[in-house]
Amino acid sequence: MVVAGRRRSIAFFIALGAGLIAVSILLYVGWVLLNWRTGILLFFGVLLLAVIIGGVVLNTIFLVREIRRNEQHDAFINAVTHELKTPVASIRLYLETLQTRAVDEAKRQEFYSVMLADIDRLLGTIEQVLRTGRMGAAGRRLNVTRVDLGAIVEECLARARTLHNIPPSGLRYEPGPPLEILGDADEVRAAVSNLIDNAVKYSGDGVQVSVETAIVDGRYATLRVADRGPGIPKPELKRIFKRFYRVPGSVAGRVKGTGLGLYIVRSVAKRHGGRAWAESEGPGRGSTFVLQLPMAP
Repeated sequence: MVVAGRRRSIAFFIALGAGLIAVSILLYVGWVLLNWRTGILLFFGVLLLAVIIGGVVLNTIFLVREIRRNEQHDAFINAVTHELKTPVASIRLYLETLQTRAVDEAKRQEFYSVMLADIDRLLGTIEQVLRTGRMGAAGRRLNVTRVDLGAIVEECLARARTLHNIPPSGLRYEPGPPLEILGDADEVRAAVSNLIDNAVKYSGDGVQVSVETAIVDGRYATLRVADRGPGIPKPELKRIFKRFYRVPGSVAGRVKGTGLGLYIVRSVAKRHGGRAWAESEGPGRGSTFVLQLPMAP
């Protein structure tokens, strides 16, 4: 209901702006036709018309952006609330079971494993939010060292296989030549991990993700992460890297997340002098995410 109301608000402001511009044009065209001999008044009239139209357009753009930004913030808060509340409720349930019932050792160890997984999920969500805040902080410097990108990719792949219980055939890695970059190992690790986790989450039950590294133009270390998930519509390929943004639709609604992962990936790429982008042939045809970073001399 809230989203529908905001969309109606956007439509209202667009229609209002277009109506005001149309009325202004009609009034000034009529005024010019009646007073075409008065050159000075004509000049100032046209100038005033341009100012009015520009003001209306800017005001409409500002209002629409604010409405969309508020909508994204609300979606982010709902997502974070869910990501925090769900594991906490799960941990509480298992602890209450252990406290009130006699549980055999095997079942007890199973409960401990589930609770540890829920705690890892909580920590992951908190780290995403904190990392986003740190990247937005002005003046924060990178801890630059020589980083082996291939080693970080293998580390993140091992983590993803364990975390999501994926067989080796579901998460394939094709390593290229040795890749060494100058960068902040922690930030690069976060970017690589987000790309792999994102591909796994959107692949659904049948995970088929391929990861490969290569050298491009002799200067850039490139990581490509391809999945066979729902794909991305062409207009959304650039928007998905915005903070809090999630592709609208039923698939995105079913996948848990905060809308910060790809924002972190692009932020890391920019801070290291590289870039990140997405490729997709459209809905139902999978997606490929590319992270490109300058190689160390």
